This record gives sequence, C-alpha cells and structure tokens, in this order.
Amino acid sequence: MKVIIVGGVAGGASAAARLRRLAEDAEIILVERGPDVSFANCGLPYHVSDTIPDRKKLLVTTPKLLRERFKLDVRVRSNVEAIDREAKEVRIRDLETGNEYPESYDKLILAPGAAPLRPPLPGIDLPNVFTLRNLQDMDRIKAAAQGAKGKHAVVVGAGFIGLELIENLVHIGIQTTLIELQDQVLPPLDKELTTPITQLLAEKGVNVLLGDSVVGFEEANGALAVSLKSGKQLEAEFVALGIGVRPENKLAVDAGLSVGPRGGIQVNEQLQTSDPDIYAVGDAIEVQDFVLESPTQVPLAGPANRQGRLAADHICGREVRYRGTQGTAILGLFGRTAAMTGSSEKTLRRVERPFRSIYIHPNNHAGYYPGAESMTLKLLLDPESGKILGAQGVGGAGVDKRIDVLAIAIQAGMTVFDLEESELAYAPQFGSAKDPVNMLGFVAAGLMREDHPQIDVPSFLDQDFSSHLLLDVRTEKEFSEGHIPGATHIPVDELRDRLSELSSDKEIVAYCKVGMRGYIATRILMQHGYKVRNLSGGYSTYRLFQPEG
Repeated sequence: MKVIIVGGVAGGASAAARLRRLAEDAEIILVERGPDVSFANCGLPYHVSDTIPDRKKLLVTTPKLLRERFKLDVRVRSNVEAIDREAKEVRIRDLETGNEYPESYDKLILAPGAAPLRPPLPGIDLPNVFTLRNLQDMDRIKAAAQGAKGKHAVVVGAGFIGLELIENLVHIGIQTTLIELQDQVLPPLDKELTTPITQLLAEKGVNVLLGDSVVGFEEANGALAVSLKSGKQLEAEFVALGIGVRPENKLAVDAGLSVGPRGGIQVNEQLQTSDPDIYAVGDAIEVQDFVLESPTQVPLAGPANRQGRLAADHICGREVRYRGTQGTAILGLFGRTAAMTGSSEKTLRRVERPFRSIYIHPNNHAGYYPGAESMTLKLLLDPESGKILGAQGVGGAGVDKRIDVLAIAIQAGMTVFDLEESELAYAPQFGSAKDPVNMLGFVAAGLMREDHPQIDVPSFLDQDFSSHLLLDVRTEKEFSEGHIPGATHIPVDELRDRLSELSSDKEIVAYCKVGMRGYIATRILMQHGYKVRNLSGGYSTYRLFQPEG
C-alpha cells in the first residue's frame, strides 16, 4: 500500500505516524511545502516574547526523526500541484529546484490546513503587515517586535491568536491597539462572558477599538499609517492580522472534490472525501457540529490530530467514525482564562434552537483555603430534556478543569441531572465538596423542576418592570456599594420578619450577588404565597451585561 499525505503539522503528521504504527510495510510519503513538517503553531505567539525562549522547542518533530523512527519518505519544501484522480497520481514540485514529477498513490490524505485571511485592502502587502501561521511568520513578527519596544503596534482581530499575540507584545513593552469589527472580543463566546476580558485588556493598557475595521495601510515616517472605517488614523511600527482563516482547498477544488458553501472540503464520518480513495483532515475540512448535527468549520489542533489518526485507521481497515467537533477552546490572557465547549447562546439563537441558560460565580476551590480565585460559568441546556448544549467560563484558576468536565459531559450526552450526581475529586486546595460542576447541575435541575422560577438578565433588561418589585437581598454594605436602579433593599436574613413590607399584588424579582441568596429568598417568598422570580446569576451577572463606567 502506498499513501501520500499532503501537509504536515497536526493532521498530516499524526496520520503519517499512525499509519506506520499500523502498517510497517506501507510506503508513506509526507509532502510539506514549508521547511518544518510538524510544529506547535499554538505556541508561536509565546516565542515572540521569549516566554518560550528556545525556538527548537516549537518543533514537535523533525524530518530526520520521522525518517529514522517511522521510515517515512518526508519531502519538505515540496508542493503537490495537482491530483489526477483517474490515474491515482499527484504532481509534485520541488520548491527549491522547480523540478516537477509525478507520484502514484493508493490512498491520498489531504491536510493542507487553513491560511490566514489577508483582505484586499490598500497597503495590505507592505512589509510590516504580518499574519501568523508558521515559524517563519513568527520570526518576522519577533524581529519587528524587537525593534518596536517602547513604540506602538496594531493587532487586527480579537480572536484567540490576536489576543495571545497582544499579551506577548505587552510583556515586552510594546504599546498595542486592538481593532475588532464586532462589538466584543473573542467572537466565538457570548458577549457578556467577554466583559471581564475587555476590562482586563484595558487594565493592561491595551487600546481596544470595537465595532471598527481597517480600510487601508500606508508607509509614513518610517512606520505604518493605519486608516480605520471610523475615520481614525493610527501610527504603528507593525501590524499583525488575526481576522480569521480560510481553508486551503484549491487542490481539492481543482480535482473536482466536493466542498461546502464556506469552502471546507466535505468528508464523511470516515474522513473520506467525495472520492473514497482521498481523505481530508484538519482545518481545511467541513465537519459535523457535534451538538447541532449540522455542517460547520472549526479550525482547532485537537480535532485535526484526532482526524489524522482516524483517517489512518480507516485506511488500514479499521472501523472508525469521527463523531464531530464541538468547538472546545481555551485562552489564557494575563493570568486569566476564557474557555468554551459546545454551542454558544448566539449560535442557538441563530439556528432557532430552544434553550435555557444559567450562570454561577463560584471559587475554583474551597473559600477557606488560601488563594481561592473566582470564575463565572454559563451553562446552556435543552429546556425539555435538560441535555447540556454548551458551556462557557471566564475567570482565574480552575476554569479549564470545569470546561473539560463539561466537554466530556456533552460528548456523553449527559443532562443537568447527571451533573448533580457527578462525583469529582475534592480536597480544599482543588475544589469544593459541591464542585462548580455540581452547582451548575443543582441550579439547572432546580430550574427544570420549577423549584425556583428564574428570569435571565437579558429578559429582565428588555422588559418593563415598573409594575414589579425589584428586591435586593444582599447586605447593607453590598447594597450601598452598587445596586440595580429602583431596587428595594431587604437582606435575606431579615426577609421573614419584614414580609409585611412587600405587596402580594406585585410580582417580585429577587437578586443577590451571585444567585444563591436570591434563590433562598425566592423559596421563602414562594412558600408565603408571593409570585417571585430569581434573577439568574444575580448582580454579578447583571454587571456582565451592564458594565460600570
């Protein structure tokens, strides 16, 4: 059996190594256009600031190692120019000599990845306008950054790569402006979950310009003049673009393989394209959304690695099925964390999928143990079954652990009732006896059982509550430090003795800091005949939607 793999990095290199482990006698050719066959592209921003000081650490493996350990025919600085499906042959060009030659295959795996978007703007090809895809891009950005310390840079795009690059530029003393077309950073997350991240960027001195875009670049005074749609002009030593990627599909399109409306190469559950002898993996393909069961494109390293492995398994005759991608992703930024898995609220609304949402604001471990850090978790669930549809988190330590647990819960088809009963490791320095994952289950399952009627903050803000009573049940000190306008204040511990102050003719919306005391107040009032709802996530969630200042 002869297999040609087009592209290395995550999917292609994983497929090659897996193939060799399963088929010692197979002829395996790995063709990579760049000089590096497998590198840690997620680590590239961190070498710019020397957080990862040794460039060689970013090389996951080398052509030499792949040749010696796995007996692979590795051809770097080579490009597959075309596929002849009828002849089962590809045409390869040596990029150093220009020589072209044919190579036959029994099976072909396409892993070309995705290319950073470079919109056709005036000045987009100026020398100091960068994208970040490979080690060579990283080297150019690092060289420019070394010469720009104490000066100004512009990052366009507030996605994961853009924000990671900003953190590293700030670390080495470069003043940075962030430009994002949407009205929030981290567009895959729901907007309110990004409020703490936007505030954090401002605290670190980053000039955040949301709802704006670049219309052109010009050379000016030895630097770059960046023109924005709003009419603003910025001067920068260099610009880094992080506005998204597009699948590298030209080879597939030219070969007549099926692609989706957004350009992703279409594959089945075994990662086969419309030609069963040609497989495709990684950022170039269209996948099935695990939650929504609809086509999507999600460029992530983890899924790409698994796809490469599964394609190799299927080529070797094993029964496999790629279950889909649920978009589990995480960002570390200045010591804080933002993460998500499954569907977001904005996605569920776009596809008109019914859902309920809850918010909690727990600590990462027991509050009595030193060093506890707070987080915000949002859970999205099916209103009929309680099945978990998605989750997001932002905060300090422990966000990653909870999102990973919830990612597995989604994979397992679990419900919020299962979260109530989940048994998780507990010691005071690691968690709480009622872990945040359990707390999500308690709150969501209580909502499903109608133990505590709830109203979410967007609904609260959108409705006229002039005929309702807004009840703040926090302490006097908390109330004085900030409250929702129009609120009546009765601390929860005084509520039973002051019921006479409340009118039974008005519906009550109760709230506290994070929802727990509001829940207790709701239970008290319900059992005394009042019509009441708890504000989901309390004042802390309200402030995510209505930031101060």
